[in-house]
Amino acid sequence: MAAISEIWEPVEPVLSVRRVLTLERVLAGEPEVVAGAGQLDRPVRWVHVAEAPDVGVMLSGGEMVLTTGVLLAGDPGKQAEYIQSLHRSEAAAVVLGLGRAFPAPPDVMRRAAERCGLPMVVLHRPFPFAELTEEVQARLVRRKFAAVSMSEAVRTALTGLITAGAPLQRLLDEIAQHSACPVVVTNLAHRVLATAGERSAVDDVLRDWERIARQAGGSEGDGWIRAELGGRGERWGRIVLCGYRGDTATGRLLADRAAEALVLHRMLGGNSAHTWEEQSAQSLLTDLVSGVVPARQLLPRARAAGLPVNRRTFVPLVVRDADPAELDRVLRLVGLPGLVAELADGATAVLLSLARDQDAAVLTANFAARVRSGAARTVVAAADPRIVWEDVPAGLREAQHVADAVADSSGVLDLPAVVRLRDVHLRGLIRLLRDDPHVQSFAERELDGLLCGAGEDLLTVLRTYLATGRNKSRTAQLHHVSRPALYRRLEAIQTRLGVDLDDFEQAASVHIALLAHDAQQG
Repeated sequence: MAAISEIWEPVEPVLSVRRVLTLERVLAGEPEVVAGAGQLDRPVRWVHVAEAPDVGVMLSGGEMVLTTGVLLAGDPGKQAEYIQSLHRSEAAAVVLGLGRAFPAPPDVMRRAAERCGLPMVVLHRPFPFAELTEEVQARLVRRKFAAVSMSEAVRTALTGLITAGAPLQRLLDEIAQHSACPVVVTNLAHRVLATAGERSAVDDVLRDWERIARQAGGSEGDGWIRAELGGRGERWGRIVLCGYRGDTATGRLLADRAAEALVLHRMLGGNSAHTWEEQSAQSLLTDLVSGVVPARQLLPRARAAGLPVNRRTFVPLVVRDADPAELDRVLRLVGLPGLVAELADGATAVLLSLARDQDAAVLTANFAARVRSGAARTVVAAADPRIVWEDVPAGLREAQHVADAVADSSGVLDLPAVVRLRDVHLRGLIRLLRDDPHVQSFAERELDGLLCGAGEDLLTVLRTYLATGRNKSRTAQLHHVSRPALYRRLEAIQTRLGVDLDDFEQAASVHIALLAHDAQQG
């Protein structure tokens, strides 16, 4: 689908008093600003020619009023009242053509305009007001048409993305591409749910997000344009254009169209604001685990996502066979700050953020006990606590390694509620080395006689026999065979492998090879 910016003409900047004075036709009249020079950026909504002293009753605000002053000459009172009337009606500026009534700027009008802060411009050369009116009105109409065209193009493009099944991030990327500024989606507590835009600019915005978001409040100064997200009388978030450089009206229009699209995306996709929070956590934790993005660069995202990061102890966890939503519920129940994100293969990452004076071991054990209370098979793997943010990625990878090593054990390990690296012993080491060519070659060589054909069944018996500490009675019981039948199978295994399983060193060598083989298969 074509980008929005490719299917409509950009909206011209707002037509201000300053821009009107730079128009070629206006410059021909040799304009001079004699009062209110500090207010030249006022927007011009319309151009109106008026000579009557009570001109204000005919205005509604934002007009640039053109006059020759023929009805004001010789009456200072009317001149002052004329300016006051324009000020009360919130006119954008007054333009006085010199020559017919005033050979020079009248002091009464100039002083009154200066007091009111009303821009007053005089034209030193004769100038057809009709030309100025025609030029400005044409620009205003073109600009209004372009704004309407932009609004419809944005709505059409975003709706097309939604109906095509595009994810939230794709919509935000499209909005950010057009707005040329960072785009942030938050919940009502200012917690960042999603972002888009140039990475460095987004990081600058997020670095002190909570302070600047609350400081900006409801104003739209400095290009901070926001629109509420919600429906059926309930608000659940907002979208913010951060530092939009166009005029406020166009930015507000773009934000409104974006908000409509996000609400529609939520309705059609069955998504909720809570799901967006999960997506935000998943993106952050996935980036931390992968190491593709340096941890320091992810710190602003973590802080903006609501994770306390200053002077904290971080506990990286990976939980297997647990519902991420349930883990998030337990976190809230025990009152622990943290992020939860589903990784892959039934694994869920949990990053706890604890105060330095809290007992990380006790709190982690309490969390694990609550998680396992309804699901005994759930495995909670933990790395040692980290007090430096840059060490968190390594901690998450360690916890993931421990969880995977437990999964490879097929339930033969007697594990504590919180499993750590020291609890997986040799199995953990072998899993770390499973991709080493030397280890792979060793496993193939040691188990060669059992890795094909009927040997697969014998391999299962060998696995049980070694995992039970070469306990023949227990192995026979687990495989539902008699002891004589087990003896025959063990003899077949020793013959195929050419080893004596009663010899400790040979049995250990086969056991290590089997652990490596299982780790590689996993």
